[in-house]
Amino acid sequence: MAELERECEVVVVGAGYSGLAAARDLARSAVDVLVLDARHRVGGRSFTDVTPAGFTIDRGGQWIGPTQDHLAALAAELGVGTFPTYTTGQGVELRDGRRELYVGLIPTSDPHGAADGIAAMLDLDLAAFEVPLDAPWEAPDAAALDAQTLATWFDAHLGSASARAILEVAVKAVFGTGSGELSLLFALFYLHAGGGLTNLARSTGGAQERRFAGGSQQLAQGMADELGDRVILGAPAESVAHGPDGVLVGGRLVDPGADPADPSSAHRPLRVRARRAIFAMAPGLCGRLAYTPALPGRRDQLCQRMPMGAVTKVHVNYDAPFWREDGLNGQIVAPGAAMSATFDNSPEDGSHGEIVGFIAGDECRRLEGAGAEVRRELVLADLERAFGPRARTPVEVVEQHWLAEPFTRGGPVAVSSPGALTALGPALREPVGPLHWAGTETATEWCGYLDGALSSGRRAADEVLRALKGEPGGLD
Repeated sequence: MAELERECEVVVVGAGYSGLAAARDLARSAVDVLVLDARHRVGGRSFTDVTPAGFTIDRGGQWIGPTQDHLAALAAELGVGTFPTYTTGQGVELRDGRRELYVGLIPTSDPHGAADGIAAMLDLDLAAFEVPLDAPWEAPDAAALDAQTLATWFDAHLGSASARAILEVAVKAVFGTGSGELSLLFALFYLHAGGGLTNLARSTGGAQERRFAGGSQQLAQGMADELGDRVILGAPAESVAHGPDGVLVGGRLVDPGADPADPSSAHRPLRVRARRAIFAMAPGLCGRLAYTPALPGRRDQLCQRMPMGAVTKVHVNYDAPFWREDGLNGQIVAPGAAMSATFDNSPEDGSHGEIVGFIAGDECRRLEGAGAEVRRELVLADLERAFGPRARTPVEVVEQHWLAEPFTRGGPVAVSSPGALTALGPALREPVGPLHWAGTETATEWCGYLDGALSSGRRAADEVLRALKGEPGGLD
């Protein structure tokens, strides 16, 4: 079919929160902007869907907490309400064949282990607040911190096996990886960016405090609606030619209903010429594009050394939130289980029950080939242990396996391997000629979260605006 060519001042690749926020700021500044996204939807890692049984679920990012001011402002602007995550009652700890109830941030079946875990969380947070958010590679002892993993820190600071097990659950829930997979320096930066591990791990007063009525993707859709036909969906980018005269992004415009991940799907070749480009994707996805000329080695190495976490988000829907009748809040902590952390994800009116949980890190990769039925059985067995026989008969179990999602390839965030930040960190946001980088991984506050995605897009838009005007702060 005939090639489709478009021209604009700025092309944005990625229609998640970050790319849409960047494009909206540019459009409001009278910049001619186009947004490309490979999927036939906007939202990126925010994906609200209706299940076969008719329940609305958030397959991706869904929560908002205190100090997430960019996200709160956008929700207020679009008239999207929030409601508190259900936390009334006791949580359940499943460990070593035992079932224990607890109240508070972490299980207390082992009082010594609980005290050890809380002390370690506080020590981590104190260390995290010493890491500068805009340049963590300039932290005191940055090289030493970056040369080790979070696991080595745990080895040195945790004397209790039970505390270690609980903190590993928290790490997998936050990063989608085990503690041995990420740089200690990166972990400290990330914790600082989100207000500390204590803040990231809790619901009341923390990162999981509230949810969006109707789901989180509607905020992305609201931004896209303002941009109108500036957003082009089903348009996977594949190549980037760049130089002093601008950028040429090459890709495909895939027919509605066809699979954008299948190169043989019905499509038209697409070429977009622009003065500047913003890539609003995780570093690993940026690295999969074909650049001419090739990216500088430092930027390319960064893309290789910031892999995505591994997570499958599991929704288990019931006719009613029956666990509440027993004084339980739906939260499970289950070290070593397939789904090691859960929340009550029922709608605000309690019209049906939903438990949401995460299969993360090694468990996610190990169980990928086992099949949905095996994973379902493992999940339901643990839910039955926690909540009783009624948990064995849900209305449905729905998975979102982000590891295999072709235009995300993992989640919830890209993590930095040991040594990468100190060697390559400045390349995270540093433009390459007319190429600029956004995405939640580039945020200095709430990195990895929807709020961080918004702020990163706005930062990139400001950078591009300055570059277009030839002002300091936007120069190559």
